[in-house]
Amino acid sequence: MTTSSPTALALDGASIDGGLYTDVTDFARHTHWLNGTAAAYSSVGMGVFVVLLLAAWWGARRQGNSVMTAVLATPFAVVISYVANTGIKDVFEEPRPCRALPHDFLIEACPPVDDYAFPSNHTTVAFAFAVALLIVSRWLGSIALLAAVAMGASRVYVGAHYPHDVAVGAVVGSLVSVLVVLLAFRFCTPLVQRLRAGALRPLLAAQTP
Repeated sequence: MTTSSPTALALDGASIDGGLYTDVTDFARHTHWLNGTAAAYSSVGMGVFVVLLLAAWWGARRQGNSVMTAVLATPFAVVISYVANTGIKDVFEEPRPCRALPHDFLIEACPPVDDYAFPSNHTTVAFAFAVALLIVSRWLGSIALLAAVAMGASRVYVGAHYPHDVAVGAVVGSLVSVLVVLLAFRFCTPLVQRLRAGALRPLLAAQTP
């Protein structure tokens, strides 16, 4: 049996929006035709963001140094967002809704006791991708933003998170991503310019005829 650390707050998520969570999972109970698609996207939908990032990289090869800098900063923004979000989880130690509301409908299996809910890692990572891609390309970023919203909604739909887990995850991912990309613009653009003129030119700049 696990015990909370002395600094943990042991957040009671069900008291915040457990009723709304139950409304969503009841909706899932009555939309079995959507269950498989939502579960699949919730599990492997991050691949969408990887594909969009590759598309952004390909297009950035023909654009300025700042655009390529933002593309290269995106994976760092995602990783740092995930690490920051994990730290928040360890502070609040909010039990998963499947433990606080065990009779609600679930699509995704209930995680271990020490796999905390607040905030949602999936949503944090999805919004970190989306916001960085919005800075790179309005078109690709808009697609990524819609995909991120769908990811957050799917995490509640499958029963893995409360709505507030998703909302805060979106904020964490967005803020960290903006900060990382802005810092990259400030400190890394000259480095990217040099790399594009050196041995990495085939990867970072389109070849001119």
